[in-house]
Amino acid sequence: MKMMGFLKFLLGLSLMITIMVSTPVVEAWGKEGHFMVCKIAEQYLTENTSRVVKELLPESAGGELAEVCSWADKVRFRMRWTSPLHYVNTPGVCTFKYSRDCFNSQGVKDMCVVGAINNYTAQLQSYGDSSTAYDLTQSLMFLAHFVGDVHQPLHAGFKDDEGGNTIVVHWYRRKTNLHHVWDVNMIETAMSDYYNKDLNVMIDSILKKIDQKEWSDEVNKWETCRRKTSTCATNYATESTSIACEYAYKDVEQDSVLTDEYFDSRLPVLEKRIAQGGVRLAAILNGLFDSSFSDSVKTE
Repeated sequence: MKMMGFLKFLLGLSLMITIMVSTPVVEAWGKEGHFMVCKIAEQYLTENTSRVVKELLPESAGGELAEVCSWADKVRFRMRWTSPLHYVNTPGVCTFKYSRDCFNSQGVKDMCVVGAINNYTAQLQSYGDSSTAYDLTQSLMFLAHFVGDVHQPLHAGFKDDEGGNTIVVHWYRRKTNLHHVWDVNMIETAMSDYYNKDLNVMIDSILKKIDQKEWSDEVNKWETCRRKTSTCATNYATESTSIACEYAYKDVEQDSVLTDEYFDSRLPVLEKRIAQGGVRLAAILNGLFDSSFSDSVKTE
């Protein structure tokens, strides 16, 4: 009987390992990256939108969208069906095509980060309808997170390397993978080297670039979405795939050592994607909850 119990234990352990190995582990922007996206978005919400957002947020958020911007990462192992909603992969090409690329491991269509953004935006359109069957608090938290994810270039990377997760590199002396470099390592290094280890200082710097410096003449283009039936998340994924090829993957091989040359040339790209994610999240929410911003997200 003891031997039979031990064999059952081994069988269960083997099954668990098989599931873990067969399920891609795709990280998202680290907590800091998502916090920045949502904190930037908060600055561009209209008064009406801000009121609705605060109404929908859980009490634990204390009225701050940024406080729950990483919620979707915390629940994805409990809500395993959400795992493929954090990313999209292409078949090793530098272009994203929704009909070709947006599906989960079982081949179910629309199960990718772009489909998720469209889905949760559509759910939030039912705000104010007392008969809605959706949990709009969850819809808001999912949307905020996935808009951040789609702006991380390696969340629209290549299927074969799982968005850089299987590309082992050294970030200076630390062994990691390419995906983690873009999720976490570059942000940590930037905070240490340029922002006095203070996330708020980094956020303020990005906001100044949006309002006063490099990107002020681009913001209107970031916000504008002319699609009639969905968000412009397809465009955001297309941008990310292109950036992944031009910057994230470029000159990187297995066991590459990435140091100042890579960091200094890629950090401006990463900061701009965080800025775009924040501005566009605000535009989507304003389009949903403030009629004066109806051009941001159009519906039939």
